[in-house]
Amino acid sequence: MIFPVVGTPRSIKNIPRVNPVAGLLLIAFLLAGFAALAITGNPLWLIGLAVVGVLAASSPRVAQQWEKAVVLRLGKFVGLRGPGLFWVVPLFDRVSSWIDQRVITTSFAAEQTLTQDTVPVNVEGVMFWMVYDAEKAALEVQQYTEAVGWAAQTALRDTIGKTALTDLLRGRERIEEELQKVIDARSNPWGVTVQAVEMSDIVIPDALQDAMSREAQASREKRARIILGEAEVEIAKLFESAAVSYHNNPTALHLRAMNMLYEGLKEKGALMVVPSSAVESMGLGGMLGAAAMRQSKLTEGEGA
Repeated sequence: MIFPVVGTPRSIKNIPRVNPVAGLLLIAFLLAGFAALAITGNPLWLIGLAVVGVLAASSPRVAQQWEKAVVLRLGKFVGLRGPGLFWVVPLFDRVSSWIDQRVITTSFAAEQTLTQDTVPVNVEGVMFWMVYDAEKAALEVQQYTEAVGWAAQTALRDTIGKTALTDLLRGRERIEEELQKVIDARSNPWGVTVQAVEMSDIVIPDALQDAMSREAQASREKRARIILGEAEVEIAKLFESAAVSYHNNPTALHLRAMNMLYEGLKEKGALMVVPSSAVESMGLGGMLGAAAMRQSKLTEGEGA
């Protein structure tokens, strides 16, 4: 499917143009004919000058700044004209097409195209191109705008068929550069050059999207568990080093125990469970009793 070209150039249809120079010539010859008719009374002057005026009015043409006019004389190419005012020979010359040499934007798409790993995808792209040789664009290909669009679509399909889905999703820049080179090689003989190709959207089946989402979620959960396990290993090593230090320094161990009790009881209503072995080995019974009494007094004072 090829989407409409944005700003279709005037190369396929010769749309009639308003030519002020031709209008002025026709009016001038008609006025001269009426004047001759008034002077001589012969209507042949009016008819003759009107015919000459019509022929003269078909001679001047005006091309816009961004256009080139392709002129054929009796069916043979005689040259390019424009921009601005130019003249053609009435009855012998005709302007076959007007070539727009501005940058043109074309949207194209490849629907239900299989990737290298047989996954159907819909890909949409945008191409920026221009005519650098108006003569080739007019004489070497019929309706070059459609030819460029079809070339872009077929190149996109070929590229998708040679690319795996993962590379298609992750390597857009590489694929865009490859597309530009392929389309440019096909269109250069037509006088067309491609400046840039961009893939605007890649649509994959919903079922595959769900599977990829679950795979990504499982991968993230795996990494989280690995990080947690590594943290546990590091903590165990630190505890082992701390145990060696506390074993050789009982005073430091008691200070650490007192700090733990302080941290646990400084919050109101805190409850601590201390192993009995720690109470016996570290002499924490009196310390715990004092802390409990202090906590009870604070509670009673607040209740009063």
